[in-house]
Amino acid sequence: MARRAMGGRSAGRAAVKGARRPEVRLPPLEPWPDRELEPDGDYDGLEFREADLAGQDGAGARFMDCALTGCAVDETALGRARVLDSVLTGPRGVGTHLAESTFRDVEVVDARLGGTQLHGAVLERVVVRGGKLDCLNLREARLKDVVFESCVLIEPDFAGARLERVEFIDCALKEADFGGATLTDVDLRGAAPLEVVRGLDRLSGAVISTGQLLDLAPVLAAELGIRVEG
Repeated sequence: MARRAMGGRSAGRAAVKGARRPEVRLPPLEPWPDRELEPDGDYDGLEFREADLAGQDGAGARFMDCALTGCAVDETALGRARVLDSVLTGPRGVGTHLAESTFRDVEVVDARLGGTQLHGAVLERVVVRGGKLDCLNLREARLKDVVFESCVLIEPDFAGARLERVEFIDCALKEADFGGATLTDVDLRGAAPLEVVRGLDRLSGAVISTGQLLDLAPVLAAELGIRVEG
């Protein structure tokens, strides 16, 4: 069972509340017998290693104290799934369906995912470390105590989402959409580049650096209808 770490940010970043990170300690695991996923299936204490889950239907399934390593998840149906106290290493795939799913006390490492559907999902005490995520759909999702670290996010969609104690550390955040989002204690200072194509007016509750403010100045000016000449 995972133990929750309560650590926050360093003294140099005391202006905003830091995310609480998960500390996942997996028990001895049994190998998954490599069968098809089942809707509403219950998977407890299993290791999924190099499993081809592409196109399978595990909607509503529960994964507890599991390790998924090097698994293919192209078009895998996992809507309303619950992933708890687990580690996902090297997942790869396009079009994974995770709408309205729950991730709690989870580490995601070196993911290579495109078009992942997480709209309406709940992420709590989650670390996403390394890898590349294209067109990540987090519309209307709830993120609390989430850390994106050393990863590349291209066109992430946070429209209508609620973000609380979310950190971006050594990340590339390209063409992000924050339209209609609500941000509380969101630290964007570690995002380089920081590109926001929609929802600049929703960044109240976030902290950025002076350099990022200068980079965003042209977009802010356009948003406010300010002409800059000379």
